[in-house]
Amino acid sequence: MSTTFIGITYDARDAERVARFWGAVLGRRVADGASTEHATVLAADPDGGGPRISFHQVPESKTVKNRLHIDLMSTDPARELERILGLGATIVAEQSVGDLRWTTLADPEGNEFDLIAGLA
Repeated sequence: MSTTFIGITYDARDAERVARFWGAVLGRRVADGASTEHATVLAADPDGGGPRISFHQVPESKTVKNRLHIDLMSTDPARELERILGLGATIVAEQSVGDLRWTTLADPEGNEFDLIAGLA
């Protein structure tokens, strides 16, 4: 196969601020040279493999729901929710379908993501 998924890119007003938020959430390092205009959260693998998250400055703020979002899963969702809220996220909604529970949050620039309660 000649195509490889290397990462995802978000528009941002302040690329470094949002990258630092996501770096803290995921326990990943932000690449050297991060600025308001461009910043990248590096892959979890030390060899650089796996997806990264990049942010590029745009002049406008987010105004509608994102069409693509990140899903996180935790075996201790209450503790993880508290930690992520402490990093600057806000709660958008809490959902459940049968035994599946998740919280939709927004990062500091309003990009939605889900924290899903995983099995212990």
